[in-house]
Amino acid sequence: MFVDEATIKVKAGKGGDGCVSFYRAKYQPKGGPDGGDGGNGGSVIAVADNNVNTLVEYRGHHHWSADNGEQGKSSSMHGASSDDVALRVPAGTLIYDDTTNELLCDLGPGETFVVAKGGKGGLGNEHFKSSTNQTPRKATPGEQGEQRTVRLQLKLIADVGLVGLPNAGKSTLLQAMTRANPKIADYPFTTLSPQLGIAELGGDRKLVIADIPGLIEGAAEGHGLGHDFLKHIERTRVISHLIEAEPTDGSSPLDNYNKIRAELAAYSPVLAEKPEVIVVSKADLVLEEDQQQLVREIRSKLQLGRNDEVLVISSATRQGLKELQEMLWSMLSKKPEPGWTEDA
Repeated sequence: MFVDEATIKVKAGKGGDGCVSFYRAKYQPKGGPDGGDGGNGGSVIAVADNNVNTLVEYRGHHHWSADNGEQGKSSSMHGASSDDVALRVPAGTLIYDDTTNELLCDLGPGETFVVAKGGKGGLGNEHFKSSTNQTPRKATPGEQGEQRTVRLQLKLIADVGLVGLPNAGKSTLLQAMTRANPKIADYPFTTLSPQLGIAELGGDRKLVIADIPGLIEGAAEGHGLGHDFLKHIERTRVISHLIEAEPTDGSSPLDNYNKIRAELAAYSPVLAEKPEVIVVSKADLVLEEDQQQLVREIRSKLQLGRNDEVLVISSATRQGLKELQEMLWSMLSKKPEPGWTEDA
């Protein structure tokens, strides 16, 4: 199951109190102050872990707390500091303060972020001795640890995002190009959550591909399933836009393309500017001359340039799949790695 959002409460540990103590020995009845410091409370730290793919653990576990630090001891012995608590989350997780809605962190691969800092241990009375106060009975309490309610939100990280209307053939294409095994059926909204797959092109060349659930007209306003998943396309570097060569509902392939483009632009102008390759799917159901006529119509009405390619594919017969993979790789090779920003 894919879980992309969870709200949890985190509480860091309190620092241990400083100790008030005086050294006593047989021949040193007034040995002076020897109270040690308290230990630091544990912090709650988010860690981007490559072995974690979902936020499902945080749906069933809503409270995360670190232990308090130990109190200081006599003989100038400091209390033990508590261990930190690690929240292991997928790379690409956004962490928001749920009260203020402030974005606290956008975790990239291998990064960490202190969600709640543990309290510092208090000072023992040995710190307060002086020439005028040789028997201080003062120690400071440990600081309280931070606590807050945070919202974790995951955006998929993929090289390529497959978009299109329901039944455009995205899941079938993902299965044909990768080892992913998404649910496939001949009705809309078969895919209810984003699916990831890795296409191996030979050597060390790989494409991480995300199948985004089918979008419909009005998705940017919350209609259908698309509103929840439009945000996942933001993390992809290239969009592969699938349109059926001959839609089963009798609609126009070009009109269907324009509907999705309108939703992408309505959701985010930055998203609408991402590099895109237009893919005409299910070509095995259409005569070759009709395929070529559709490509010419698309190029003409969208006023595509000489370098703007329109590919015709069939996942069933594997027509054009190798060409599509090579084109996507070529497009990605020309783009620098994206930075980890809020708009990424």
